[in-house]
Amino acid sequence: MSQGVPLSSRQSVEALRKLLPDLEGRPIGIRFLPALSAGSRKLYSKRNYGEPVYAGTFIRKRRIVLDLELAAKPKELLRILTHELFHFVWVRAGNPTRWGYEDLLRREWKQRARGELGWSAELRKSVLFSYPAPGNNQPKWRDYACESFCDTAAWLYSGIARHREFTLAERHRKRRKEWFLATFQGRQIPI
Repeated sequence: MSQGVPLSSRQSVEALRKLLPDLEGRPIGIRFLPALSAGSRKLYSKRNYGEPVYAGTFIRKRRIVLDLELAAKPKELLRILTHELFHFVWVRAGNPTRWGYEDLLRREWKQRARGELGWSAELRKSVLFSYPAPGNNQPKWRDYACESFCDTAAWLYSGIARHREFTLAERHRKRRKEWFLATFQGRQIPI
């Protein structure tokens, strides 16, 4: 997993291996590029196009691209890399697991839970507030569920206790943690 990682970040990547539960699957390549941005469903480096981002994941190519700026921010690197790795988990988890997580989100929605465990989920959740009740087949709902899953995994497994993006209420965090532990405990997580 550490091929293509700057020397300054290898310790963080190796530390993350110890924090994460057991993952199983083919290797995932990691590459760092400067000044990442995303637009039109593409990732750019050193281009004045799109919105600045810290990372991009390419599931079929089994590759993660991280912004070189993260090499100087070890804790943020752990959080972002964990989030990106869990995109692979989401794809391989299967429908029953994904539906189970969506059920948890629907319960939060009915309780009018505010906040999230990362910017990517928070942004997508805010878009959904214009819908009366998000449904399973809505692309925006599925996108939110995926990002929420990955942000929750990053909160849970990256070893970072506090972050300005962790705005979800404690009771909802507790339920998400219980769901992750019940779903993945005692088995290897597919990536």
